[in-house]
Amino acid sequence: MTKITETTRPLKAKEITHQWHLIDIGGKILGRTTQEIARLLQGKHKVQYVPYLDNGDHVVVINASKVVLTGKKADNKKYTYYSGYPSGLRTETFLGLIKRRPEEVIRHAVTGMLPKNKLRDNRLARLHVFDDDKHPFEQKLKVKS
Repeated sequence: MTKITETTRPLKAKEITHQWHLIDIGGKILGRTTQEIARLLQGKHKVQYVPYLDNGDHVVVINASKVVLTGKKADNKKYTYYSGYPSGLRTETFLGLIKRRPEEVIRHAVTGMLPKNKLRDNRLARLHVFDDDKHPFEQKLKVKS
């Protein structure tokens, strides 16, 4: 009979390290890139992934104003917001929102791809979106922690 000395042990919260990833979304398709961002935020790319702990990484997205949609979605896609008051329903097209707030397009797409649970807000807090290639996280991206 052989003894097994190595066992698989669960990940503990104090053992989690958050790395930093830079994604240039300029000229790339919105849905294909945001699913990769959601995967990094959840930590599914790590070997130690467990669904009940938040072991995802920080993601810095640049060039959000240059994101692309396929087909006629750029003309037909609508974003709807409701304030809760009578006549408070607002609708805006993709082209209008990408001109006004391009970060919101990326954040909205990633939010829809994350699971709806208590870890969602913490994961979204690690998403940093910028409409051009300038961002304040240069030092953190250079240090691979």
